[in-house]
Amino acid sequence: MYKVRIVKYIREASELALLLEVSAYPKPGNVHRLKDFLDTRYEHFLASSIAIGYYTQMAAIRGMKIREGSIGYHDAEIGKLIKLAVKNILRWHKGGNTHFGALTLFIPLSVALGVSLSNDLSLDLETLKTEFDNVVKATTVNDALEFYKAIFLVRPGGLGRVTGYPDIYDRRSLNIIRRENMTLYNLMKISSEWDMIAHEFVNKLKISIDDGYPYIIKIYKETKDVNIALVHAFLYLLSRHPDTLVAKKVGLKYSSDPREALKIGMKESLSLSNKAGYILKLGGLLSQKGKKELYKLDDELAVRNLNPGSTADILATSIYIALIKGFRF
Repeated sequence: MYKVRIVKYIREASELALLLEVSAYPKPGNVHRLKDFLDTRYEHFLASSIAIGYYTQMAAIRGMKIREGSIGYHDAEIGKLIKLAVKNILRWHKGGNTHFGALTLFIPLSVALGVSLSNDLSLDLETLKTEFDNVVKATTVNDALEFYKAIFLVRPGGLGRVTGYPDIYDRRSLNIIRRENMTLYNLMKISSEWDMIAHEFVNKLKISIDDGYPYIIKIYKETKDVNIALVHAFLYLLSRHPDTLVAKKVGLKYSSDPREALKIGMKESLSLSNKAGYILKLGGLLSQKGKKELYKLDDELAVRNLNPGSTADILATSIYIALIKGFRF
């Protein structure tokens, strides 16, 4: 019976985390309950948040089987689960890519939670870091192939092309992955040079666990307001970790190589981080000046079509961990 309870807990926390992340407002440059993109709306994110639930549940079951010893870490099939979750998202809405970055972290995290969550639903974060690392390092060539197939389905923007690296826009890359025997961890390790989601993937969720989660708890304790806690956590993460999606979007106008694009666009991303920090110093949603600057930045990013979406994905992962750890509002 405890198995059902643990799996249900993980699934519901994953769904709620995504619902809370997209509902927090205003997260500058992102879809939230008061702002849509041209082709992707708030409602699309709501649908996507629920559509992934079955697959985080399956991931949690795989984790529990690993804990019991009936399968190994390499049997988790996180690439396949990410692909299946993407397919299900696309069955439920026509809004394109909504949660690909979050899924890239949520699926292995759900496996790791299945391994590390105690029967009483308590969780040691150092154990979680270790188990997450075990899960991603055990990924296989097939995980890499399935992950690329998921990319082909949603065609997320801002990825670029790298010489000598399997092209995410070309299905012939699957042959390169097979020939070079590249695992998903191998691909993420390379991508971590220019992508903060990949960096989080290969670095034990360091930002989510060490920065995002504790900041959410801190601000909620001070304000007793979940929206303020999440918006301020978004600003805090953005101020400390320049968003690579923003940098690449600026830089890809000049170079298709994401490493070069990141360098070109990093000045813009650092400027955005400074603005986020400045808004927090003004008091954020707790002061009129802070609110004014926050809404101003949200409008400015919308006009410029700049989206710190990787920060939003890491915020979602931070919320997921907070909920598992007992955060209630």
